[in-house]
Amino acid sequence: MKFVIRNIPNAMAIFMAVIFIDSLFFKFTDHPKTQQIFGLLDQWGTSIGAPGLFGHTGLFSQYVIGSIEVLASTLLLVGIIPRFHHVQALGALAGVLVMLGAVNFHLFTPLGVDPNHDGGGLFMAACTNLVFGLALLFGLRRKEFVLAVTRFVHIFAPAPE
Repeated sequence: MKFVIRNIPNAMAIFMAVIFIDSLFFKFTDHPKTQQIFGLLDQWGTSIGAPGLFGHTGLFSQYVIGSIEVLASTLLLVGIIPRFHHVQALGALAGVLVMLGAVNFHLFTPLGVDPNHDGGGLFMAACTNLVFGLALLFGLRRKEFVLAVTRFVHIFAPAPE
């Protein structure tokens, strides 16, 4: 039983990574479903005065989002190694940031919760990854996250001698 409880964070990290990795094929091959989703978002962006924001070369293009998902997946999986649990916390942070965007765009833009007509599967995967990422970041890997942030701060703002 201890083994199962001890490995819940790793199971959550693997689940998150699988979801991210599964979406990469669609994003990086310019799949028609991805074109539809990012096309709708780009039309919405144009309507609020930000044309090209979600286009192929935009700040939030499928390639930028996909690259962040690659980073998050890598950190989540490397963090399975006990010595690198702090890296898993950083992967959870990257995943949370991407999924916060995804969930918000599904809810508050014309994209909606079922843009692929799959019964909302894409939206539910985003919600699940968001919840798992938050659980890792602020619960199961909280100490490791604080350690990672502390190390990061010491790199850019070393303590005075």
